Parts: sequence; C-alpha cells; structure tokens
Amino acid sequence: MATANSLPLRPLPGAAQPSAAVPGNPEFLTNDEAAAFLRLSPRTLEKQRVLGGGPRYRKFGARVLYAVGDLRTWADGRAYGMTSDPGSPQRASVR
Repeated sequence: MATANSLPLRPLPGAAQPSAAVPGNPEFLTNDEAAAFLRLSPRTLEKQRVLGGGPRYRKFGARVLYAVGDLRTWADGRAYGMTSDPGSPQRASVR
C-alpha cells in the first residue's frame, strides 16, 4: 500500500510539460513550465515579473526563461513553520 509521501505528483491540468527537445531535466524552464514546477498559474508569474516579488528570470531576446535553481531558491525563501513566524505573509483583515 502506497503512502501519501510515496505518491508521484500529478501535473496541473493544462500545464505545459518540459520540452522533449531537451533531454533529461532542463536547466531553464519557460513561463508555463516554471508555473507548473511551482504549481502556480502562468499568469501569476507574468504579474510578478511586472510588479516584482517573483523568482529571478532571464531574457534571451523576447523569450523569458527561469533557471530551476532560482525557482527553488525563491520557493525556499517562502518557507514558514507557522503563521506567527517573523516575516510570514499577513493578510489584510477581511472586516
């Protein structure tokens, strides 16, 4: 019987898969691939490029690419143990 920790992650519906032209694990990901990697909407990454606060990216001409190491570093910088941790994101009151 498989445990929750041993189950493979399923890709998000409609998320782009890494290009078959790049063997193995590519070092750079497109916007759609990076969004699938982080389990975010591609539009979220697009907005973060304009407004700031997103992972570092590279531009090659008109093409935007994300290094896998930069995505991991950005994600690791948003790890918290509990909601009262210093620096933990605080939502505005809904009242």
